[in-house]
Amino acid sequence: MPRIEDTGSIAPKDARALSKQFLCRLKALEEGTPEYQYARNTLIEMNQSLVRFVAQRFRNRGKGEMEDIHQVGVIGLIKAIDRFELSREVEFTSFAIPCISGEIKRFFRDTTWAVHVPRRFQELRVELGKAQDQLSTAHNRSPTVAELSEHLEVSEEETIQGLVAANSYTAGSLDVPAGSGDAHQVNKSGRVYSDTMGGWDHAMELVEDFQSLAPLLSELDDRERLILELRFGQELTQTQIAQEIGVSQMHVSRLLNRTLATLRTGLLTED
Repeated sequence: MPRIEDTGSIAPKDARALSKQFLCRLKALEEGTPEYQYARNTLIEMNQSLVRFVAQRFRNRGKGEMEDIHQVGVIGLIKAIDRFELSREVEFTSFAIPCISGEIKRFFRDTTWAVHVPRRFQELRVELGKAQDQLSTAHNRSPTVAELSEHLEVSEEETIQGLVAANSYTAGSLDVPAGSGDAHQVNKSGRVYSDTMGGWDHAMELVEDFQSLAPLLSELDDRERLILELRFGQELTQTQIAQEIGVSQMHVSRLLNRTLATLRTGLLTED
């Protein structure tokens, strides 16, 4: 097996012939030995031109710098070297290029989605996009769910799920300046989109009170707790509660006032 001092100077044509020699040698060597590592590393370095060739196809994808794409492509090249079988009647380059391309495509598929969705729906998004373009051109209008479903030979439910999942591909920033939607309009208020969403939930102030009430409620008897449930849980009137438990409305009023006073005192004296 020849020793190569400068693998970067090897022309792609020469790299093909040398790769075959190194692949043959690699299969005969014991994994983990210095000779094995040298042969494997040389194969990786000699075939960097394959990675650059494939990476150039993705230079306009708009996600990730070329350096990142190249690094992912190298992973694909390494996998191709480890998986290549000499018994196959194909050139190493013919086997390696799809491996490199597939690794880069997986990188885009797994990292460009704003929200993770099942891979089936990631793939369906691409199919739906093509189908929408074809059917829109054919019918001179946007296709219906039923038409998309028939065209792709999938159920309407799956089509709807695919369309919903497509909305997860990108996400808008909550720090975008709030405005009327006109890209040319200057936002003089300084407000961002997150300022227009949601509001203060005053019920959150009651959470601590509810936590403090829990042990006090457990000390009440069954009838007292029932009256509280009917009055504040089911929002019944005192007359309706009286009919429910079989006492007078006046008695319900006294019981309710006494119970509330007990709870109020317990809350005020709590450490």
